[in-house]
Amino acid sequence: MIRTLNLPVSLSAKAQEFTLRRATEHDLGALMLLLADDPISATRGDKANEADAASYLSALTAIITDPSNDLLVVVSETDEPLATMQLTRIPGMARRGSTRLLIEAVRVRSDHRSSGIGSTMMRWVTGTAAPAVEASLVQLTSDEARQDAHRFYEQLGFVASHRGFKYKVG
Repeated sequence: MIRTLNLPVSLSAKAQEFTLRRATEHDLGALMLLLADDPISATRGDKANEADAASYLSALTAIITDPSNDLLVVVSETDEPLATMQLTRIPGMARRGSTRLLIEAVRVRSDHRSSGIGSTMMRWVTGTAAPAVEASLVQLTSDEARQDAHRFYEQLGFVASHRGFKYKVG
């Protein structure tokens, strides 16, 4: 958990009120469903299969107990998770010792996409979370196939300035 993030907070998107808070073990099922609800994640094995719950729980525990990471959820007034994202604070030597805030695994439930939740989440990251962790740069990666997501991030002011690479181990 990144202690300098003051959570929970209220968010407004298109005249609706939501809460952004830290994920807990009680959110595990909803988090698995959010990942499976994404077509690209589903092709990578995120199927929300109960047999995988122990693996997801282990990952969730590792994230929320790490002082450089946070897993956040946007919830409805009934505390139902509608969206999620992981934040990682990365101190660095480059850019004169600047700190970066990495956004990963952004997911909005399919029946809430285009509702403004994603934009509101990203504005909170750039306007509140980044200053709170003393980050001078917010970065993210996005699968090449996510053309709609790329337009979304660019509309929010993110610039496609780098090319990412991955190496699958095993």
